[in-house]
Amino acid sequence: MRKKSWLSAYPDSVVKEVEIPDITIPQVLQETTKNYPTNNAITFYTKKITYQELLFAVNLFTSSLQKNGIQKGDRVAIMLPNCPQYVIAYYGILSAGSIVTQVNPMLVEREIEYILNDSGAETIVVFDALYAKVKQVQPSTNLKNIIVVSLQPSEHDFAPDHTFDGFLKEGSGQVTPVDIEPEHDVAVLQYTGGTTGRSKGAMLTHRNILANVIQSYEFFKHEMEFGKERVLTIIPLFHVFGMTSAMNLAIYTGGDSIMLPRFELEEVLNTIKNEQPTIFPGVPTMYVAITNHPKAEEYGIDSIRSCNSGSAPMPVELLKEFESKTGSQILEGYGLSEASPATHCNPPFAERKPGSVGIGFPSTDYKVVDLATGTDEVPVGELGELVIKGPQVMKGYWNMPEETAVTLKDGWLYTGDITRMDEDGYLYIVDRKKDLIIASGYNIYPRDIEEVIYEHPSVQEAVVIGIPDAYRGETVKAVIVLKAGKTATSEEIIGFCRKNMATYKVPSVVEFREQLPKTNVGKILRRALREEAAAAK
Repeated sequence: MRKKSWLSAYPDSVVKEVEIPDITIPQVLQETTKNYPTNNAITFYTKKITYQELLFAVNLFTSSLQKNGIQKGDRVAIMLPNCPQYVIAYYGILSAGSIVTQVNPMLVEREIEYILNDSGAETIVVFDALYAKVKQVQPSTNLKNIIVVSLQPSEHDFAPDHTFDGFLKEGSGQVTPVDIEPEHDVAVLQYTGGTTGRSKGAMLTHRNILANVIQSYEFFKHEMEFGKERVLTIIPLFHVFGMTSAMNLAIYTGGDSIMLPRFELEEVLNTIKNEQPTIFPGVPTMYVAITNHPKAEEYGIDSIRSCNSGSAPMPVELLKEFESKTGSQILEGYGLSEASPATHCNPPFAERKPGSVGIGFPSTDYKVVDLATGTDEVPVGELGELVIKGPQVMKGYWNMPEETAVTLKDGWLYTGDITRMDEDGYLYIVDRKKDLIIASGYNIYPRDIEEVIYEHPSVQEAVVIGIPDAYRGETVKAVIVLKAGKTATSEEIIGFCRKNMATYKVPSVVEFREQLPKTNVGKILRRALREEAAAAK
């Protein structure tokens, strides 16, 4: 058991329990607009949008939705890259009492069709380049309204139901009030990645999302100032991390979201140089790219006071290299779609432990339970499954009562992540349950091996998977991307591992690639590599 409460790390100036007002997400935008009407809410290349301009557009969008028959509880899908129209649509949908259904623009037709049918969405806001995909699946869905967003003037060979600008013009700006219960009414269907089967829609209420925004602010408030922050928003807003830690947190604090629709290194560095952001929520692959740029320091990267890393584990060697090169501090955290998403982070107000995802957010309780039964809390330092309880934890999965019952038990969210906790309450994510490799009866955790491989001076990125083995059941395979201009052989990597880990963990197969498969937010797709290996056997 823990020898002392992790809450002892909290100074008196940081609250341990947050009070969550009984308001909706759109009311947060309304309050911020009252306080900072002329502050920039969004910077998108050369375009600047103030809070009063943003709220005006949101009201137009909401009133147009209502004019077109969209009611409370209706699901409205958004399938856009980061852009002002995303924010307008998101807050407009919620103002109508409807439910934002997040759709990743990278999905193929089959996946789009599944989410639209599972959610029952009848309206979608979609990027013009993806319009053809949506039209292709429309006959097999309930879609009635397609609102098309164009980020630049272009000639289309199609006539959409609505253009985004045209849809705004349909609205009067007079919103019919909707009775929304923040604690019970769903704001967002956040679809999980589907890595463990069917993609599931996590039902996040207004209170869930607002709670996580307030928890985040309270945790980082000594690093933030209302009305002053500039948030580099590259993490996709359709991803729960971007939604909360970039867009909603910026709006809650009256900050400016500096948006980019994709991570392109030179564009990102030039944006940092020109806009001088103060906060940069990112993922490890983004920090890898910046670290390996030969002139990163020349772009004013030191304007960023805080880099909040999430979505994937941050190798310790990478963290050290990034910080030594840029002077910025990375605070690694943890979360998941089902928790809106953030539950843990290395504290800015107490000891930071590299390799750890830190301690719990205010009003968040957690424990590590045994893998066999999921009921008994394991001793300090031992491995088990992380379970979490807090106001940010989802209502359940959309139309999936059985899956909900497996994941939510007595108010606890069972994460499926294998972790250990130290005596100070800091968490260390070891792996997903499903990523565990069992070779000759030994439990092998890919993260342990990856941490060692990242210490090799030639390695830029690495991922470890289990592959079938006739003798051991499974054996270890490492897939590696080398740094530009560096070389290494399989034998060299295996020898390096043999010197730094137990023999049973050492990879027996090493493959070099130019790049690794990744999600749209830069998370390495271990599953895709496993599937490749299974198909090749």
